[in-house]
Amino acid sequence: MSDHTALQLIAPDVKLGLGVRIFGFVNLYGCEIGDESKIGTFVEIQKGARVGRRCKVSSHTFICEGVTIEDEVFIGHGVTFTNDLLPRATAAGGALQTEADWTCRPTLVKRGASIGSGVTLLCGLTVGESAVIGAGSVVTRDVPDRAVVAGNPARVLRLIA
Repeated sequence: MSDHTALQLIAPDVKLGLGVRIFGFVNLYGCEIGDESKIGTFVEIQKGARVGRRCKVSSHTFICEGVTIEDEVFIGHGVTFTNDLLPRATAAGGALQTEADWTCRPTLVKRGASIGSGVTLLCGLTVGESAVIGAGSVVTRDVPDRAVVAGNPARVLRLIA
């Protein structure tokens, strides 16, 4: 299961497939990780998130609640997913927000997609099958299947044949 056991926080409710490799300094809770996937150092995967089979999640990546990553997806270093369109620290009355005060907006990354290092993905979108997102991009809308996108905001550069 693990390559390094030092300073891993893996909650008992995490579902790990066969042959999953997890490196040090990770925080996993309430999530599911498919067979033969690899989770790099300094990765957090929150409750309700799902990582498919044979995925590679590189170091310093944040995968929040509501994110589904299908099989054979590459996630580069320092990728950040979001799940709230209007994040706030406090509710209308001034008290700290609770889970009842916001709506989780799901994101789907389809099979075989590749997300470059330093990418930020806003919530509520779909990254198409075998799509490629260039490093440092900010994804604000759906990415079509087999599209290569880059920039801020990310725009389609071409389609992969």
